[in-house]
Amino acid sequence: MTKKILLIALTIGLFSCKKEAPKDYVTLSGKITNSHGNEVSITGKDYTKKIKMNDDGTFSDTLHLKSEGKYYTFSDGNEQTSLYLKNGDDIKLTLDTKEFDETIKYTGNGAESSNYLAKKYLLEESLMTQEVFDLEEEAFNEKVATIKTEFLDFLEKSKNIDVNLEKDEKEYIGELEKMMKSQYAQMKARKMKFAGFVGKDAPQFTDYENYDGTKTSLKDLKGKYVYIDVWATWCGPCRAEIPHLKALEESLHGKNITFVSISVDKKKDYETWRKMIEDKKMGGIQLFAGEDQSFSKAFEINSIPRFILIGTDGKVIDADASRPSQAKTKELLEKLLK
Repeated sequence: MTKKILLIALTIGLFSCKKEAPKDYVTLSGKITNSHGNEVSITGKDYTKKIKMNDDGTFSDTLHLKSEGKYYTFSDGNEQTSLYLKNGDDIKLTLDTKEFDETIKYTGNGAESSNYLAKKYLLEESLMTQEVFDLEEEAFNEKVATIKTEFLDFLEKSKNIDVNLEKDEKEYIGELEKMMKSQYAQMKARKMKFAGFVGKDAPQFTDYENYDGTKTSLKDLKGKYVYIDVWATWCGPCRAEIPHLKALEESLHGKNITFVSISVDKKKDYETWRKMIEDKKMGGIQLFAGEDQSFSKAFEINSIPRFILIGTDGKVIDADASRPSQAKTKELLEKLLK
């Protein structure tokens, strides 16, 4: 009997000393409020997985990643954000799609790296604004130096992020000044390029489908100033301008100006377009270009959002107008409408 007890004790001791093998997968779970669909997806350079959501917006699954410590994209419908994942992580995500980027939060093992990326996006949005790129060159260069310092401070204060991510971020910040100056030069060249449209008859769009079921052509709006937003539901910077555009329209309500938003979404995203207009209570004239991209081609629109200002005479005032979020936009329109 004594020998039997000793054997059991040795067996238990053997198993308790055995080191547990590291997990070769990521556990990802979460809850999405106001979800856009019934599934979410994780994509990377060498990985794609769709995860079904429950009716209450919760989801959970395991991800067997092929690459360690890499950037992945988390998507809910047309909204997306960046994750940094490695096998062994156990992460829970929560967000509300009505304030997608502002409400993303990660908890659990490995969450620090993804939280860093989410906060970094908001920092970029607040620091690298259009107003910065509108500065004269000397002032712009001074601002870039300040922005670089703020990113370095943010990185230094971010604790427990993956060492490889930290290395990548140091390289990114090291190249930031060069990247911003290159972008500045491109934007100045872009302004020169679109200056050729000013004072000429605006290219037309004809019978674009209106959200209310009618058809609208640009010629129908002659006699009013027309501020056009060319956008798409999948475009993050476009969505970021929506509240500013609504506020601008409300502040100029009753004035001789029409606000027109032209969606360049694919036909398959038609219902997504309608739902976003409804959910965000978007005002103005909401148009769906569909397969007709002639207006975009005529204005040489290769990136969005793009804003265009047309005068009461149908001639172009600015083919690359400032955004609703920029204070100078309201100032210009108020001056025109006096």
